[in-house]
Amino acid sequence: MSSTCHLPAGSSAGGPYEVLVTPESAGWGYSGLRILTLEAGEAHALTTGDSEFLVLPLRGGCTVTVGGQSFELDGRTDVFASVTDFAYLPRESEALISSADGGMFALPCARTGRGSLPARYGPKEDVPVELRGAGACSRQVNNYCLPGTFEAEQLLVCEVLTPGGNWSSYPPHKHDEARPGVESELEEIYYFQVAGGENAFGYQRVYGTPERPIDVLAEVRSADTVLIPHGWHGPSIAAPGYDLYYLNVMAGPGQDRAWLICDDPAHGWVRSTWDTQDVDDRLPFGEDR
Repeated sequence: MSSTCHLPAGSSAGGPYEVLVTPESAGWGYSGLRILTLEAGEAHALTTGDSEFLVLPLRGGCTVTVGGQSFELDGRTDVFASVTDFAYLPRESEALISSADGGMFALPCARTGRGSLPARYGPKEDVPVELRGAGACSRQVNNYCLPGTFEAEQLLVCEVLTPGGNWSSYPPHKHDEARPGVESELEEIYYFQVAGGENAFGYQRVYGTPERPIDVLAEVRSADTVLIPHGWHGPSIAAPGYDLYYLNVMAGPGQDRAWLICDDPAHGWVRSTWDTQDVDDRLPFGEDR
């Protein structure tokens, strides 16, 4: 199962995309992700089809033209420098992404049967930044497109930044059953960047239940992707000396667009230990917020 859920850098490339994950390639129904690099002066035409998208700069900025509107995305120098502004594209849209200076752009997406929302701009000043956990479980979460932070049909998107030596996505948790008020059914994609050069690495764990087994323990490097169709996921481990970034993309069949998780009961007690620990003073990342 690890070989089908862990997609090393370059293994899921397709067409102009360095990463191309579709519901079909993942073997599920809703979540998708594309990673696009543009050289200076290049442009890319994107047809959204039956999915809604974000244009989320990882490095550099761009102009997004859609439906007679143009959104200027200032972007950022890299994922550890700051949050970024972004653009939302509804289903059945034709968009042009152009970059005067070049850059790398994440295009998270979710298949949806609805299309009532307009294309619009998300300023970085409106992105809630949360410092979650404490001690060696301290991490930063950039909440771009979640219930209560930015409206979408099905799509949920956030970033997690973990200082070297810390654990995130911990305690292990899952969201693969529809249990109103308790847990929502969501497919999830993790896309990684690791600071520290070509030898930088981290680890990602995914494991299942007796009824729905899955077993992933992946050494992850920059531009790797991990697919989580179901099961407990976590920890995401940043090796000492190497800060870890991952982009989370989630979507599922629920029409209420909820993000409800439940902890693995074997490890959920860890949360109670954070009350007596300080948040890692290396957080937040960046200097331009």
